[in-house]
Parts: sequence; C-alpha cells; structure tokens
Amino acid sequence: MPIALGQDEDIKDMKGGRKMSLVRWNPRQSLMSLPSALDDFFRGFGLNFEEQDRIWMPIVDVAETEDAYEIKAEIPGLKKEDIKISLEEGMLTLQGEKKEEKEKEKRNYHRIERVYGAFHRSFRLPREVEADKIKARYEDGILSVVIPKSEKLKPKQIAVS
Repeated sequence: MPIALGQDEDIKDMKGGRKMSLVRWNPRQSLMSLPSALDDFFRGFGLNFEEQDRIWMPIVDVAETEDAYEIKAEIPGLKKEDIKISLEEGMLTLQGEKKEEKEKEKRNYHRIERVYGAFHRSFRLPREVEADKIKARYEDGILSVVIPKSEKLKPKQIAVS
C-alpha cells in the first residue's frame, strides 16, 4: 500500500518543533473527499458542483470516412431554426439556445435535471475540405454535419507497372 507524508501532532523533536511522520494512504478516503475538493476548487470560479452540472455543452461524435468528416451532436428539444452553424478561418462552430419552457401554472419542483441556455461547440477543420459542400441535417434531436474532404485528402491508389 502506498504511503504519504503527513504531520502528527503527537510527535515532536527535542527543540519543540514538529517532525514528519509516515501515515498510511487510504485511496478510498481520498476518492471520497474528491467531490468536496472539486467543489472547493470550482467555488473559486464562482461555481459549485451542482451549478457546474447545469452548464450545457452538447455531446458529439466525430468520425472520418474516406470521403468526409462527420460530426453528430445530441441537441434534443430544439427547432432547427434555433441552431446556427458557421465556418470562419477553418473553425466550424455549432451554436444555439435551448429556451426554458414557459409554464402556465405554478409548480414546486423537487428536482430539475434538464438544462437550458446557450451552447456552442467549435471544431478546427483541416485545410483541405470542401467548405462550400458542407451539409447539415437535424432530425430526432441529432444534428449531423458532413464535411467533404477535398481530393488532396482522399486516399489514392497508385498502380504498379
């Protein structure tokens, strides 16, 4: 079992100072205190663990085929009009806003896990893509963006003579 250095109040040297003692390191205890340590860390940025969970960033899959790159983002609950895709200086950006539903009657919530608000994700594209042929489709909460490769990036077969 690994050990860590710590101070023991009961061990003092001859001059009244403190000596370092060896203390067994308990990995379970370290893991149990991790959420508290992270909460302390994020509190310095004005966030706590619960608030941190409310920051929304859609999860994405990025794949590559011989002909194209494809980005799929989970963005449920939006209309396609609420999603903007831009390409500037080789940076593809997905952005939008999921607006909170207006309620007709007052409710006392016990828990709210759905997140709302603005989001954006950016991806640096290789230089050799066909920017004018990028296509996007939004269906069933999934945004699919297909970025065709230029001929320079596509693999080529070279005949042997």
